Amino acid sequence: MSASSDTAVDGLIRCPWSEASQLYRDYHDQEWGRPLHGADAMFERVSLEAFQSGLSWITILRKRPAFRNAFAGFEIAEVAEFGEDDVARLLADPGIVRNRSKIVATIANARVALDLDTGLDELIWSFAPPRRPRPRQVADVPAITAESVALAKELKRRGFRFVGPTTAYALMQATGMVDDHLADCWIP
Repeated sequence: MSASSDTAVDGLIRCPWSEASQLYRDYHDQEWGRPLHGADAMFERVSLEAFQSGLSWITILRKRPAFRNAFAGFEIAEVAEFGEDDVARLLADPGIVRNRSKIVATIANARVALDLDTGLDELIWSFAPPRRPRPRQVADVPAITAESVALAKELKRRGFRFVGPTTAYALMQATGMVDDHLADCWIP
């Protein structure tokens, strides 16, 4: 990975990580870093970031359609109703990451999200940092920030699992709470 953005075959300058595959390019161009709202949409991102822990993001992107199918479109109210039969079904599903701890955490996180006094979207966005200039090179992109530490701490306090500061920062990047597209990236 180079220190700055790369020019792709289509002539557009993108963040270097996005040039590894067409799936990454599409994710970079259409989703990553764009503001996302909605409780179920946020729940999906929290869940996928948790499943990504210890794995590459491309693994999760490739499996995302299967995850959506297996987890009822990440509709919080539906996932909150999952029981042991669903855990067994998910553990047998080769289309997703079959990690019992992460599956059980996703179901538990849905139950917590369902019982929030504020919506999940509002809770997560309340930790959005002030806008800052885009990073000039990959080395300028942090792995955690004070805001991601605070978000992870608050989510854990409320009962969420698999939401450490690094996962929280990746969530902030994915949902547009921070803009870590490099300064010369074509994304406006």
